[in-house]
Amino acid sequence: MTEPFVTRAPPTMHRIPAILVLSFFSVLSSFAAEQRPNILFILTEDQGAHMGALGTTDVITPHMDALAAGGALFRRAYVGYPVCSASKACIMTGLHSHTNGLVNNTNNYLKPAAKLTEAEKQAPPYLHTHIRSQGATMVEVLAAQGYHTAVCGKLHIAPNERFPYNDFIPKAGSKQALTAVIKRSAGKPWFLLHNSTTYTHRPFVNSEKQPITIDPAKVKLPAHLPDTPVARRDWAEYLDGVQHNDQIVGEVMAALRESGQEANTLVIFMGDHGPAYQHGKMTPFHLGLHIPLVIRLPGGKPLVSNALVSELDLLPTLLDVLGIPYDSTLHGISLRPLLESKPDAKAKGHDFIFSEVSGRSLNQQRGMEERSVIDATHQLIVRSHLDEPKVINADLRDMKPWINRIYGETVRVKAQFPEAYRILQEMDPHALGGKPPLIELYDLQSDPDELHNLAADPAQRQHLERLYAPLKQWHADTQDNTMILPSLP
Repeated sequence: MTEPFVTRAPPTMHRIPAILVLSFFSVLSSFAAEQRPNILFILTEDQGAHMGALGTTDVITPHMDALAAGGALFRRAYVGYPVCSASKACIMTGLHSHTNGLVNNTNNYLKPAAKLTEAEKQAPPYLHTHIRSQGATMVEVLAAQGYHTAVCGKLHIAPNERFPYNDFIPKAGSKQALTAVIKRSAGKPWFLLHNSTTYTHRPFVNSEKQPITIDPAKVKLPAHLPDTPVARRDWAEYLDGVQHNDQIVGEVMAALRESGQEANTLVIFMGDHGPAYQHGKMTPFHLGLHIPLVIRLPGGKPLVSNALVSELDLLPTLLDVLGIPYDSTLHGISLRPLLESKPDAKAKGHDFIFSEVSGRSLNQQRGMEERSVIDATHQLIVRSHLDEPKVINADLRDMKPWINRIYGETVRVKAQFPEAYRILQEMDPHALGGKPPLIELYDLQSDPDELHNLAADPAQRQHLERLYAPLKQWHADTQDNTMILPSLP
């Protein structure tokens, strides 16, 4: 049984030399230390950029939309790694996965490090899959600054020593969790990572056993999936999960309002990566990387931004907004200029967004490596080690216990929908005989479902070169030694 409330002293800040991409040596303070806001971070599981405010017409999400209407809605927000633990590590360190050291998933031990058993410490995922960088994590930073820190629902990141939360709260009612944290904080500013919103993580609500809120016959199915009743049912169940997530967001925000602390609380709402489909979770495609992101500052003005932003920007943004010095490397940038609508170069976001997926896992030191770079109009994906292992999460293909109907259905109707089957083969090449290309280039404006690889098209050469040059520079700057960049055709 997890012990929900454990109090500890703040940790010592970790430091490493600033040698890579971006370092914060000093930041301007928006809040005096004694007036720093509370931070409520609502993180939904496996929810891609699907909500009403982002133009998804198949769902009704009044609570997410209301939060977006009162804060900064980032229409083009992306993760650095499209799977749960690795995505959390990008958030918490502000570093890409090949730098912070955590790729793929690890164990979920929702407890303080001191409570881990020897068997848990020696479990292979926990032993091999953990953060290795030394710069202070978001939780270590906030704890050292006097915040009362809490996580609700899941930790799912390692090692636990790097996440010294005061409270580890099992999945509970939103009001119950928030009320407990406020009470335990005893007047200090608090940070709550609310990670109990999991309806979009497989298994979804099984519509064969209970009603769902989405009509499968009316959904707009992604073009890379086979258009069959079974596939429509599966996608409708995912969208039903989005609407259930919206109810949880509403409950959390209602509890915050009832607490009387809403006016002094910075709110972040985000999905940790895309849904468990081919081209989604654990793949470098747009569906897997594109997420909802809303940041609402106390007293901030509402805005809608089309700037390219990354989950790696969250730690730099909090450091900047809160006025906390930090002298270790960060790969993200502060979004404060965007949040404050400043008319300068810093308020435009990134020119390019970089992401990755690795076939390395546990003590397997080699695997297929995949890298992505996205700009305003296009996405480039490159690979190396194509014959090496490729990690396929169980929920991407197994019917039991994950109720994944898509994998088996795509195989069943492969003669009718050969393109959908080709995409599935490339996701699971060793099981299905697929051949993922070394290089893929997509026009995200004309081909949002990424069906037409333009890498070999001479007319697209300018786009290929425009994206390859910064990818090559990023590869060198971040010392991405496990990836071998292919030569351009």
